[in-house]
Amino acid sequence: MTEVYHISDIKKFMRCRSYFQYDRIAVKGEFQPFVRLDEEITMLAADMLGIKDAFKGARGDDPAKALEAMKEKEWLIKARFEYGGLRIKVPFLHRTENGWDLYFLFAGLFPRADDITYYTATAWVLDKLDIDIDNIAVIHLNKDYERQDALDTKQMFIISSYFYNGKNNPTVLVQEALVKSWCDYSAVIAQMDSCTHEQAEPVRTSRCTGRRKCNYYDTCFPNEKEERCESITTLIASQHKYQMKNEGLLRLRDADPERIEGSRQQYAQIMADRNGGLFADRLALRSWLSYVKYPVTFLDFEWERFAIPPYRGMHPYDVLLFEYSTHVLYEDGRIDHNVFLSIHDDRRELTESLLADIPETGTVVAYNAEGAEKIRISELMAYFPEYADRLASINERMEDLQIPFETGTVYDTRMRGTWSLKTFMALLDDSSFRDLDINEGMQAVFQWRHLDYMEDEENSEKIIEDLKAYCGMDSYAMLAVFRWLKKIAG
Repeated sequence: MTEVYHISDIKKFMRCRSYFQYDRIAVKGEFQPFVRLDEEITMLAADMLGIKDAFKGARGDDPAKALEAMKEKEWLIKARFEYGGLRIKVPFLHRTENGWDLYFLFAGLFPRADDITYYTATAWVLDKLDIDIDNIAVIHLNKDYERQDALDTKQMFIISSYFYNGKNNPTVLVQEALVKSWCDYSAVIAQMDSCTHEQAEPVRTSRCTGRRKCNYYDTCFPNEKEERCESITTLIASQHKYQMKNEGLLRLRDADPERIEGSRQQYAQIMADRNGGLFADRLALRSWLSYVKYPVTFLDFEWERFAIPPYRGMHPYDVLLFEYSTHVLYEDGRIDHNVFLSIHDDRRELTESLLADIPETGTVVAYNAEGAEKIRISELMAYFPEYADRLASINERMEDLQIPFETGTVYDTRMRGTWSLKTFMALLDDSSFRDLDINEGMQAVFQWRHLDYMEDEENSEKIIEDLKAYCGMDSYAMLAVFRWLKKIAG
């Protein structure tokens, strides 16, 4: 008997058979999205479309309900259909004189053709059910929409007949892209059926350790966790490291010069192994440290990203800062520590507190400053122009603590090819992160949501305490790394 699959199963299978198999048997915890989406975005889009009367599907619906509703309803919302073992949920179907208009709903800013499987699989099921589709469009959020006191769905959404390219410009018609990428999913589903009976042999690809390490990487390749820290498998951004390993080139120092990309990071790794575990370009490190002036403020932010702007002045996918921590190191060794935590929209209070806690002179140090803290401060400047000059001064004085590691200026083989703050704290034999109840960024966001929702008033004091401890540990870790770098520099 053919199993019933969803489009998410097809995408997992096409990505990696092992991923598909492990994910089907994995025990799933509570799903926590990376982006906050409190509102029912489908119903907001329905308001934008002006839908007054419609069939609205629900989880677990018999697909026959939607087919029956098509006989009498002009609009169908979240209707469930099924063909050949593939079950789909269609955001919007609208009856016209020429058939049905299909509206996909993309809860982002720029729908792209890189998720073409979702679109083609949906259209394939409707085609197999002889549902005549006339026009196809994608409803998505408008990046230029700025919320006022109430949401304006007419302005918040855009109906596009096009997919967007990497520069966020409309390029190819959705219907043309579907025709070009059309697939008979019957064959794919048959392969998925056979795949459920026999465990696939793991195949290592660039997706395994791409932007985010696969959740099942350690399950597929359990022996890698046991490898030495100077193993050639830790070579950063190397496409030939496993080939070299299979040929017996096991350590960083053994790397074949003809098969490395030659980056400064790779050079630092190889030299660290040859030098007994540590490489440091002390001249370059001292040069970077010379830009850091006392008092030194180590700054860390925590924030939530909202798909639908919850407060006035915010745009779709804007972030809301809810916490910061500072450790201020003075030249005499004295340290001041401050944490600010908000629960709702406290942007002004946070900004004023931040300006009070950061000295008006000296360097501000952040980790990934260009990709995080500087951006957040620029956003505060836009919200509160009366503080723009003082906030701009913070950005002008900011240095990024990642630079010595990103540039290959310093590398310790115990870093194992990474340079997160947790990595450094383990390297420095500091167990502070391990002792926290919250010890990871997204976990902090998930816990803050409990405060914002006011779902957990009984435990709110504990959550507040844990959030302050975690954010404070990040700024403390930067202080510890800074001291370590000064010691290396001599």
